[in-house]
Amino acid sequence: MVKAVIFDFGGVITSSPFEAFARYEAANGLPAGFIRTVNATNPDHNAWALLERNEIDTAAFDSRFRAEAQALGHDVPGSHVLPLLAGDVRPGMVAALKACKAEFKVGCITNNVASEEDIGWGRSVKDILALFDHVIESSKAGVRKPDPRIYLMMCEALGVSPADCVYLDDLGINCKPAAALGMHAIKVTGEAQALADLAAATGISLSAG
Repeated sequence: MVKAVIFDFGGVITSSPFEAFARYEAANGLPAGFIRTVNATNPDHNAWALLERNEIDTAAFDSRFRAEAQALGHDVPGSHVLPLLAGDVRPGMVAALKACKAEFKVGCITNNVASEEDIGWGRSVKDILALFDHVIESSKAGVRKPDPRIYLMMCEALGVSPADCVYLDDLGINCKPAAALGMHAIKVTGEAQALADLAAATGISLSAG
């Protein structure tokens, strides 16, 4: 029986930053997927990981990310990447969040950065975050997905076991530990797919509009 629905934020509640990465790469003559390649290189200790655990500030991220990009053959300052993270709010997912909140506990686990201004988070995002019963931000918790501890922290905060939870994330690497813990993990590839899979998992009628 479902007792809680746990959402990722970027790529689930909002459009994927990968779309913005792709636009930046095309506009700047970079290979497709280059920013993701930088982020995936040394993933536990690179600039991205350090920033999301709040172990470095955005100024240090700018120079570290640039050095990592240069080592892979292209010059990309970290300061160019941060504004690409915000994404566009998906109204259907916000409606689904509200529908789930009426029936279950709802939580959000997000890998983020300490300085929200650097990624363009505005009032609308903060209003959405306020809908959740509990939010875990990697930059405040000092732990980030896919570390299994962050999922267990959410379960403890919501007072549920992993088997009671549905979990949505746009990255398979983040869905795998959730599923291994016993959660019903949904990999989000788009809004319509996410809503259909979430409806099937929860029994709630959901639609994109």
